[in-house]
Amino acid sequence: MTISVGLVGAGPWAEKVHAPALAAGPHTRLAGVWARRPEAAVRLGAPVFERIEALFDACEAVVFSVPPAVQAELGVLAAKAGKALLLEKPLAADLDGARQLADAVGEAGVASQMCLTWRYSAAVRAFLARVSAIEPFGGHATNISGAMLGGDFDSPWRLERGAILDVGPHMIDMLDAALGAVVGVRAHGNPTGWVGLLLEHETGAVSEASLCLTAAGQTPPSRVDVYGRLGRESVDRNALGPDVFATMIAEFAETVRNGGGHPLDALHGLRLQEIIDAAEAQLG
Repeated sequence: MTISVGLVGAGPWAEKVHAPALAAGPHTRLAGVWARRPEAAVRLGAPVFERIEALFDACEAVVFSVPPAVQAELGVLAAKAGKALLLEKPLAADLDGARQLADAVGEAGVASQMCLTWRYSAAVRAFLARVSAIEPFGGHATNISGAMLGGDFDSPWRLERGAILDVGPHMIDMLDAALGAVVGVRAHGNPTGWVGLLLEHETGAVSEASLCLTAAGQTPPSRVDVYGRLGRESVDRNALGPDVFATMIAEFAETVRNGGGHPLDALHGLRLQEIIDAAEAQLG
């Protein structure tokens, strides 16, 4: 069964990734687009809705490609309209917004899933399956780039809040998946410069994450290394492959058909937001 999907947002990421993947099928049909700038939505090659409520009426599920604060606001409306949600990371701009959205999803009983793209990679899944065999006790993740120095994705919320809110969810989620649930965080540095996170895991493992979006020049691919009593396992962004988004869309369609049950749901996004909020509070 093909799922009819509405897209909220018409920025660069929606134009380059979301809209083409949703329209390509075979699991989804792009029913239409709503954006605060209708002239931008026209470029996506799908019906444009002037009212977001009309988009909700035309689809079974909603995919978001908007800033975190906007997602928190409009995601609540979509959940109350009974629509399944594919949500970008982070879940919201702050913990209050994330709680309101997660609560709305729970109260409405709708399916939800997060766009934590690393987790849909076959190479990453193989990496995580191997990790337990090395009896892991620590790890390190790096996400260093010049993304905030210019280009399509140096949007206002990224420039204001920096690396923790933008790429932090990916790296925290990966260390969380490899080493056990994160139960504590200590942060130092500058969100719009270099940030270091020390994470404590429920298993007793510890890990570090280094995050920066203002590094000039050539930078290495994002990377996760896990160390254990019986060896080391590693994976980097180059291993993700070209089919990550297609896998995510296929799994989202299955989540919608099943009425929920994906491990990367809104509650998982809320837990990541709690860690991000704690780290940002320490940095002032």
